[in-house]
Amino acid sequence: MEFRQLQHFCSLIQYGSFTMAAEHLQLAQPALSQSLKKLETELKVKLVNRSAGKSDKSISLTAEGQALHEHAKIILGQMEQAQRHISSMASLSLGEVRIAVPGMLGSFYLPSRLMAFRHNHPNIKLSLFEGGTRDTLRMLNQEEVDIAIITAADMQDNFDGHFLLQEQMVAAVGFDHPLADFNQVSLAQFLAHDLVMFKTGYFHREWLLEQAKKLEISPQIAFETNLIALIKQLVSQGFAVSSVLKMAVNQDDNIHAIPFSPPISLDLYIAWKKAKPLSCADTAFVEFLLKHAK
Repeated sequence: MEFRQLQHFCSLIQYGSFTMAAEHLQLAQPALSQSLKKLETELKVKLVNRSAGKSDKSISLTAEGQALHEHAKIILGQMEQAQRHISSMASLSLGEVRIAVPGMLGSFYLPSRLMAFRHNHPNIKLSLFEGGTRDTLRMLNQEEVDIAIITAADMQDNFDGHFLLQEQMVAAVGFDHPLADFNQVSLAQFLAHDLVMFKTGYFHREWLLEQAKKLEISPQIAFETNLIALIKQLVSQGFAVSSVLKMAVNQDDNIHAIPFSPPISLDLYIAWKKAKPLSCADTAFVEFLLKHAK
C-alpha cells in the first residue's frame, strides 16, 4: 500500500466519481481505476461498490472501504502536517538547537552570540547545556545534544566540525597575592600555591593535574567547585589561585590575569557527530557562530 494510492482513494470518495477525481488528480481515468484495483488486490478486499448502471456518481464504500477511509484521512493529515513542519524548519521559521558547552564559554563567550542569533531567528529554540568536558562528550556521543564546543584534543574520529577560536589560558590571582606583581608565571610557580579547581571531568582540572605530574609536583587543591562566580571570589580574596580562560576575567573582578610562560592556548572546535546530519537550524547556528567567532 502506497501513499499515492491512499491519495487516489480519498480523492475518489471526496469527488464521488472516477471522472471528477481523475480530473482533480490530473490522471487519466483508467489510471485511477487501475490504482484502486491494485489497492484492493493488495488488501484482498473490495473497497468501493461500483454502480452497475451508467451513472458514475453512485459510488459507495464497503465496510472495509469505510474503515480504510478513516485511517487514510489520519495518515494523509499527518503527512500534510509533517510536510508543513519540515518546510517550516527548512525556512528557519521553526526548529531547535541543542548545544553543550564548557561553563566558561557558556557564561562569557556565548550569551551575546545567542541573543544575536535569536534576534535573527526568533522562532528557533536554543537549548544550552553547560558541563565538564566528559559530560559534553558523553552528551554528544549519545545524541542528547546536536552540537558541542570542545577542545582540539577532544575531537574524535566520529566527529565532524570546524575550528572556532583560540583562547589563552591565564593564571588568575588576587591583587594582594604574591604572584600579582608578576608579568608572567611558569606552571611550576603557579602550582606552588593553593588552588581552586573545577571538579573531576573538566578539561582545566585534567590538564593541570597532567602538567603537575610531568613536573613531579603535588598540587595543593584547597577548593573544588564548578561555580565560576565562587572561583572568582576565592581568587579575588586571596584564598587561592586558579587557571581560567582569559575571557572569563574582567576589570570588575579584582583579579589579575597573568599569562603563563611559555604561553598556553586552547584551540576550540564546534563539533557534531558524522552519523547525525545537522538540521537546518543547527547548520544556521554553526554558520552564524563561525561568522561571529571573534
